[in-house]
Amino acid sequence: MKKLGILTGAVVISLSACVSPEGASGGADTRSFGSVPENVRAIAAPGQDLSDVRLNNADGCFVYRYQGPVETTYLPLRNRKGQPICAKREETPAA
Repeated sequence: MKKLGILTGAVVISLSACVSPEGASGGADTRSFGSVPENVRAIAAPGQDLSDVRLNNADGCFVYRYQGPVETTYLPLRNRKGQPICAKREETPAA
């Protein structure tokens, strides 16, 4: 029984090496900016790192890189009211 616990722990540690350090929102579905647009910077809540902000192509909202004590991931960029900051999406006319 003790061997099973050790084997399970080894498998979990081995598989954790396969996870991308960018997190779920920082992969190919985001677009990086050279610098954060001033209007976004002006409405962003304090305490968010604006040095690496990206636009999530899936929903049109901005995400920023958060470096926590255990992992680095991308989190939604929020305004002072706690709402996510999103870019205006152009509507495509129905054919």
